[in-house]
Amino acid sequence: MRSLLMPTAGVACLVALTLAGCSANSGGTSDDAAPAATGRAGGRSAGGSPSTSGSPSTGAGEAGAGTAYAPYVSADEVSGNDAAGSPTTYNLAFVIADGRDCTPKWNGVGALGDKAVKSRVSALTKRGATVRVSFGGASGTELAAACDSTSALAKAYGEALDAAGSTQADFDVEGDELTDSDSVALRSAAIAALQKERPDLEVTFTLPVMPSGLDSDGLALLASANTYDVQVSTVNLMTMNYGESYAGDMGGYAITSATAAQAQLKKVFGTDDSGAWRGMALTSMIGTNDVDNETFTLADAAQVRAFAEEKGIAWVSMWATFRDQQCEAGSATDDALTNCSGVEQEDGAFAEAFSR
Repeated sequence: MRSLLMPTAGVACLVALTLAGCSANSGGTSDDAAPAATGRAGGRSAGGSPSTSGSPSTGAGEAGAGTAYAPYVSADEVSGNDAAGSPTTYNLAFVIADGRDCTPKWNGVGALGDKAVKSRVSALTKRGATVRVSFGGASGTELAAACDSTSALAKAYGEALDAAGSTQADFDVEGDELTDSDSVALRSAAIAALQKERPDLEVTFTLPVMPSGLDSDGLALLASANTYDVQVSTVNLMTMNYGESYAGDMGGYAITSATAAQAQLKKVFGTDDSGAWRGMALTSMIGTNDVDNETFTLADAAQVRAFAEEKGIAWVSMWATFRDQQCEAGSATDDALTNCSGVEQEDGAFAEAFSR
């Protein structure tokens, strides 16, 4: 997903809200040193299925309440479209490292105690929604690549969650961070350690997807998290930026991608159809995408929403509320990738389409 910093071209025991139980022989670790990579072979996963046991169950939060709407928002800048669609949860983007140091900051520059962020969180939650802290994104240095121990990384994640008063964490892993086996394993170990300290912590992994489904690196990350007994509420698929050969029906591609990934999640976690669907979320990049010829329309949003409701998908999202508006006449082309959608629309129209 795009960072708020710069342009870019571009589980886990699935339980907390969806399934119950982990592999009986999956061993977590709380060792202070960075753990060895697991579930990887030569930097790529064979996509094998972790042995899991469990049955569908309904928990707190967004599960069992229909398909929720949970958009991505700027952590410190208010958008007039934030409340459109009455979100149940806001994904605060993004917490990353301060350069190469293991110091969590909003977009790598803002202190966790930033007054603007505190005011922002207070305003968002007063509307009855919760906030989910999103770690990572497409740019900057994700904390797992900057911290050198499980305890340091868990501490950094925890500090960010405490600053936002949140019990929900989103780990947006893509690009080089997704292929780095060391940081993948370290992240899994740190999240598992943090969940032992905070049993109510809900974890989501946000991963790139193609119409063919999750790639081997995404599957390897899920296998790693499962090895460390991470409890994950949802796997959030970034249904966007497929490549120049995928011009056309973005709503159709999102559905094809979700269907392929559902079969993978069902196999990986040993669950039934409904459990795999319920353990999924979908995030679209509205309007103009980073890839030429990809435009996600309001009709696509309505199509994805209807599909998500039909399948019982946990939540749908978009990048991002501050883009949910028409670009001003004469604005630069890049504006459509930063502060507007690049398509003709009313303010907040995508939010309304995703929440109906």
